[in-house]
Amino acid sequence: LRGPGGPEDPHAWPLLAYLLTCCIYPLASSCAHTFSTMSTRARHICYFFDYAALSMYSLGSALAYSAYIFPAEWVNSTFHHCYVPIAVFNTIISTSLSCYSRFLKVEKKFSKAYRTLAFVYPYLFDSIPLFYRFYLCAAESCTEAAILVHYKHTVFAFLTCFIFASHLPERLAPGHFDYIGHSHQVFHVCGIIGTYFQMEAIMMDMAERHDRLLPTSLPPSSLQTLTLMGIGVAVSLAVIGLCSTSLRFVPEP
Repeated sequence: LRGPGGPEDPHAWPLLAYLLTCCIYPLASSCAHTFSTMSTRARHICYFFDYAALSMYSLGSALAYSAYIFPAEWVNSTFHHCYVPIAVFNTIISTSLSCYSRFLKVEKKFSKAYRTLAFVYPYLFDSIPLFYRFYLCAAESCTEAAILVHYKHTVFAFLTCFIFASHLPERLAPGHFDYIGHSHQVFHVCGIIGTYFQMEAIMMDMAERHDRLLPTSLPPSSLQTLTLMGIGVAVSLAVIGLCSTSLRFVPEP
């Protein structure tokens, strides 16, 4: 709010939306870990909210990427105009697929694979413009300071996914990492560090590319940003409500 231009600057609204999701997803995860021990039903519902918050984080990232990190030659292209609406759709799919994976967990069928896919796919889509900038930077030996920070974020993002899927290190020494060093702990730490580098890189791009991109792109208004976020929140809550109601048909272990 105290940054360049403040809330009156229409170009700052995607950043504010992104920062809001950066606050929500660790909070939702903390609440899920805290209250999931109350009952089996509570555990499912807590993690429904956790997954929805992560999906909203992917939407917040897409809003920020669309406003600040798109390659200059892609600005106002057809893909640029479709990018955020597709990200909203991906958020809905991600929330639905990840919540559905908890029902598969009861049946012990492909739960982990569905959940991993639910979060990897939106990340890969959101990162398309960033990966293209990586390609340009490698081909043209660019000197943009933000690119190095984007590299750090990407490394931690892939490390987060790898640790989540591999269950290392406890897979190598069962019982030795139950309290300290468990993969889920490392997963959260890597995720937060990755978000920190992502935030730093986005703000660097916002400052460095503001004057170059703003004349050629129409910044989203506060109403557009809030509408897109509102759609994501509303549909995610509807999915959570539907899944929570469906828990009545799931047998207790």
